[in-house]
Amino acid sequence: MRDLSRAREDMKVMELKARQCPGAFLLRHERVYSGRCRWTQAHFRWLESQRFEAPVQQVVFQEYVDAVLEARRRVAGLEEQIRSAVASWSLHPVVEALISLRGVNVITAVTVLAELGDITRFDSPRQLMSFLGLVPSEHSSGSRRRQGAITKTGNSHVRRVLVEAAWAYRFPARKTAHLQRKASAAPPRVQALAWAAQKRLCARYRHLCQAGKPKCQATTAVARELAGFIWAIACEVSGQNHGCRDVG
Repeated sequence: MRDLSRAREDMKVMELKARQCPGAFLLRHERVYSGRCRWTQAHFRWLESQRFEAPVQQVVFQEYVDAVLEARRRVAGLEEQIRSAVASWSLHPVVEALISLRGVNVITAVTVLAELGDITRFDSPRQLMSFLGLVPSEHSSGSRRRQGAITKTGNSHVRRVLVEAAWAYRFPARKTAHLQRKASAAPPRVQALAWAAQKRLCARYRHLCQAGKPKCQATTAVARELAGFIWAIACEVSGQNHGCRDVG
């Protein structure tokens, strides 16, 4: 599973690089997309409508667009392979439980578990946070204690997906139909933990932003606490029943 997860991540990087080429080409020819989001169906329709005077320019542009489509196809193929393999994976129950969390989908849950394995091997959520490099660095001398940026030690793959998932908590806590469908396969206790996580993390993000913290720092702080709830859910599924004690 880890090989599949990392291969999908590598293909995603290639897709992002492929997107840069047609974007730069269009900018050189002063073509600017006026829509809100790029690489959507509307954006692809706009790309198909672009015409250039020189035939060779049209060929070059089409090759760039085809490279993006091929990269997207490879990413989608690997994601389908991951979803198929999860069904027979020993950690499948934990994956189903983790996707009940807001911002966590199958790919995120698989990345976390494929990289970390048995999360319950960590004695506490703080130990997991430290392992992932999500805790502040410290520069102390005598009685003076000063904290800096996060340490960024440990597994960067998990840290990246947790920060991406944490952005979902910038919105108010809600039990939407989408979230309820995601959590439907999880036990009631796990669903309760997911709702507790959503209430706490949404409030945490809002509090930090109101205190003047930059959004990226607030999101990183939310990702740190999200790791604690992931630990609590993994313990709940494995039967260790740690609950959400000391997840902050």
